[in-house]
Amino acid sequence: MADAKGVLVFGEVADGTVAAATQELLGVGCRLASALGEPLSVALLGPGLTAAAKEAIAFGADKVYVVDDPLLQAYQPDPYVAAMEKVCAQASPRILLLSQNDVGRDLAPRLAFRLGTGLSTDCIDLCIDESSKLLLETRPVYGGNALAQFVCEGCSPQIATARAKAFEALARDDSRQGEVISIAAGLDASVVRAATVQKVKEETEGVRLEDAVVVVSGGRGMGGAENFQMLEALAKLFGGAVGATRAACDSGWVPATIQIGLTGKIVSPTVYFAVALSGASQHMAGCSGAKNIIAINKDPEANIFRAAHYGVVGDYKQVLPALVEKCKELLAG
Repeated sequence: MADAKGVLVFGEVADGTVAAATQELLGVGCRLASALGEPLSVALLGPGLTAAAKEAIAFGADKVYVVDDPLLQAYQPDPYVAAMEKVCAQASPRILLLSQNDVGRDLAPRLAFRLGTGLSTDCIDLCIDESSKLLLETRPVYGGNALAQFVCEGCSPQIATARAKAFEALARDDSRQGEVISIAAGLDASVVRAATVQKVKEETEGVRLEDAVVVVSGGRGMGGAENFQMLEALAKLFGGAVGATRAACDSGWVPATIQIGLTGKIVSPTVYFAVALSGASQHMAGCSGAKNIIAINKDPEANIFRAAHYGVVGDYKQVLPALVEKCKELLAG
């Protein structure tokens, strides 16, 4: 793209407000734009986005590109790619950021191909190289066992998807002023070659696993579905959520919806209890962003102890009840 300038965020709206993942993107986007000395923009697609546009400005955007079209009511790959191509043509961004979620994983490669540029996915750190002004993209490789840094030389725009919870949103400032720019999508229903025929909303009780500040996760060593009740007791104590490894889910002990790992959900809680799980790299890829990992395992050689900040070598059936009782005592005092 000629005269590429600034950072553009693909924004998502949930229940009429800017999604948490987009707030995080605006946070890191603001830092990148500041390092470049260039503006931060966000693209919002769909009808009735006036309030969301103002909110995006409050979270750091200098410009908001709004594409209002009925075909953009819900995510569909074909119209969304076409709309974002128009936004990129007008905004001409140096950098384009998307979330590493269901929408971002589907949209980013399609858009990169359409724009003839490169893409780095699942980034956990993004920064600007001072000399080249290129985006330095850090992402896990080899199942999370190592980190690699990528640079898309000669690419315009430089596109990256960011892992949820890897970046912090800016504090909302409703006094900020910005520019809202409307773009006509010019879409025709014939452009839609694939459509969502049904959407089933997952019903959850309590805090969502991805939003939990405390996560208590169990693995194959739990031995059976009935033993996960012990994890629920600890999670409930802190208002947290229960997670599991793929082995526990494949065994049918718990639903697949709480699987954490490379092929499951990504969590970044303040405290992550890893109970009776080995710490395989595929699982650690889903919880490596936790600020504090507390491992409980009877095998002192378990890999989880290499990643844990704190560890207890022992049988979880003895450790957990004592831990719960002690925590109740401390919380009561």
